[in-house]
Amino acid sequence: MVVQVLREHTGRGPSKSRAHLNDDLISVVVEHTLTRAECTLVANGNTEIVLTARKALQETMRRDLVAGVETLTGRSVSAFFSDNSIDPDIALESFLLAP
Repeated sequence: MVVQVLREHTGRGPSKSRAHLNDDLISVVVEHTLTRAECTLVANGNTEIVLTARKALQETMRRDLVAGVETLTGRSVSAFFSDNSIDPDIALESFLLAP
């Protein structure tokens, strides 16, 4: 579901993803998420622009990601955390489920 939401919002999905479930925490690690345009920006020293844009994009995707996890688990999400790394190209989407 996370891969699908990323694909819908960025035009491409990550090449690899892994979901981890531990009690009330779901974390999804996705790799190779940067678009060609973002890679070009990074190669030309504009890493902060890419990270800022990704933060804004994550806020835009928040509703879809949370709704997807709630639908799949049948539980409410009490908190959502998201961050990106440029090198290596990895992102983490984490959901804290309500008890």
